[in-house]
Amino acid sequence: MFLSFIFTPYALVLIPVVYYLLPYLKLWYLRDIPAPFPAAFTNLWLMYQCRRGWRYQVVHDLHKKNGPLVRIQPNHVSVADADAIQTIYGHGNGFLKAEYYDAFVSIRRGLFNTRNRIEHSRKRKTVAHTFSAKSIGQFEQYIHGNLEEFVRQWQKISDIQKNPNTGYSSIDALNWFNYLAFDVIGDLAFGAPFGMLEKGRDIAEVRKTPDAEPTYAPAIEVLNRRGEISGTLGCLPQLRPFAAYLPDRFFRDGVEAVENLAGFAVARVSERLRPEVMEKNTRVDILSRLIEGRDENGEKLGREELTAEALTQLIAGSDTTSNTSCALLYYVLTTPGVKERLQVEVDKVIPDGVEVPTYAMMKQIPYVTWVINETMRIHSTSSLGLPREIPAGAPPVTIRGHVFRPGTVLSVPAYTIHHSPEIWGSDVEEFIPTRWDPARLTATQKAAFIPFSTGPRACVGRNVAEMEMNCIVGTVFKNFDFQMEQSGPLETREGFLRKPLGLNVGLKRRGT
Repeated sequence: MFLSFIFTPYALVLIPVVYYLLPYLKLWYLRDIPAPFPAAFTNLWLMYQCRRGWRYQVVHDLHKKNGPLVRIQPNHVSVADADAIQTIYGHGNGFLKAEYYDAFVSIRRGLFNTRNRIEHSRKRKTVAHTFSAKSIGQFEQYIHGNLEEFVRQWQKISDIQKNPNTGYSSIDALNWFNYLAFDVIGDLAFGAPFGMLEKGRDIAEVRKTPDAEPTYAPAIEVLNRRGEISGTLGCLPQLRPFAAYLPDRFFRDGVEAVENLAGFAVARVSERLRPEVMEKNTRVDILSRLIEGRDENGEKLGREELTAEALTQLIAGSDTTSNTSCALLYYVLTTPGVKERLQVEVDKVIPDGVEVPTYAMMKQIPYVTWVINETMRIHSTSSLGLPREIPAGAPPVTIRGHVFRPGTVLSVPAYTIHHSPEIWGSDVEEFIPTRWDPARLTATQKAAFIPFSTGPRACVGRNVAEMEMNCIVGTVFKNFDFQMEQSGPLETREGFLRKPLGLNVGLKRRGT
C-alpha cells in the first residue's frame, strides 16, 4: 500500500511539501522573526544569494528594512546588534561552528574548519606558539624580502611603461597586491615565495599527491573560485558530494579549484619535508613552527594535518591582505587629503634611502593604523556573519528579548555592524581615518570592530597580518605616487571574503 502510494502524483506533491514544511514547523518559535521568502523554509534562498556574490549586501539591506533580527535560513538568524557579539562569539559561551564550515574541509579538518570544541583546543594549542610575539618578529625578514622585490618591480614599471603625456604608468594594482600577498604567505607558510612578483604572473606548482608529477595552475584564480564555491555550498553542505555533477559550471570549476588549492599545499609541504631539505633548513617561518608544534600530550602534527594547517595559512594570509591593500589604496586616493597626510606622516619616520620600513618604524605612526582600521571597517573583507550554533544540551540564549534554543544558528554580519549609523554616526559611509583617534573612539565602536572576528575562534594570525599591512602601507606611500584611472565605486564580489575586482591606477616614483 505504502509503496504504491509513493509512486503516485500525490506523493510527488507531498514530498517537497514535507521536505520544506517540516523544518519550518520544527522551528516554529522563530516564525515571528522577519524572513524573505522562502528563507524560512529552505537553505536554497541563501545559497542563491551566495552564488550571485552579494550575500553581505542582501543581508545588509534586509536588516535596514526589518531591524536587527532577520531569518536567513530555516534555523539561522542574522543578528545586527553589537551587544550580541560577545554572546555569540565570546569566550565561555559554548557555541560551535555551524555546518557551514563543512564545505571548507580540504585534505582534512584544520584549525579554521574544525567544529569539535575539544579538537579545536588541541589544534589551537599546537598552532598558537607559531604566532607568538617572538615568532612573528622572526617572520618580518620574509615580509621584507618580498616587499623589496615588489618595489623593484614597480620601479621597473614606472621607468619603462611611463606615459610621456602624464608621467604615470598604468597598472591594475589588485594584480600586484595579489602577487605580493601570495609570495609573502608562500615564503612564510611553505618556505619559499611562489615567484609571482618576479614573473609578474599568477602561477604556482600543484601536486595531487606527494609523489605526483607537478602541474601548474593560477593560484589566485583558484583561491577566488575556492572561496566562492565553499561559501556557496556552506549554505547547503549536503550538496558537496554532488557539486561536480550539477548543471551550473560554477560548481564543477569550484570543485576543481578546491583540489588544485590542496595541491599547492601538498607540493610545497612535500618539498619542505624532504630529508635533505629538512637537514639543511635554518628558516624560522610558519611552516617550521608548525613542524615543531606539539599538543598537550607532546604529539606533533602528522603530515596530512600539517599540510592542512599550512593550507589554512595560505588561504587566511593571502586574499585578506591583498583585498585590504587594494581597498586601502582606492579609499586613500579617492578621499581628499588622506594620501597627502599619509605621505607626510610616513616621511617623518622612514629615513631617506629606506625603501622598505621596519614594523618598529611603522608602529610609531598612529595615522597608518587609523587608515588600515578605517579600510577594514568600510570595506570589510570578512563581510558576512560567521555562523555559530547553540549546541544540544545548552541553555537557551536570549538576544533582544527573543529566546533562541539549541540547534539554532546565529551570526553577526560584520559588514552591517561596520556600517551601522547607530554605532559609527551619520558619516558611516565616509572614509574618515581620524574616527580612530583614541580621543574620538567610543567603547561601543571598539567592541563593534570585528575584522578578525573575536573570542576563541578569532584569527590566530592577526599579529602577522597587522605587521604585514603596516609594512605594505609604509613601502607603497614612501616610494610611489598615484592617480586614479577608473571612475565610480570599487566593484567587489563576495565568496567567503569580499574581494575587489580590480583597481586601475597610474603609478610613478615619488619625486619624479
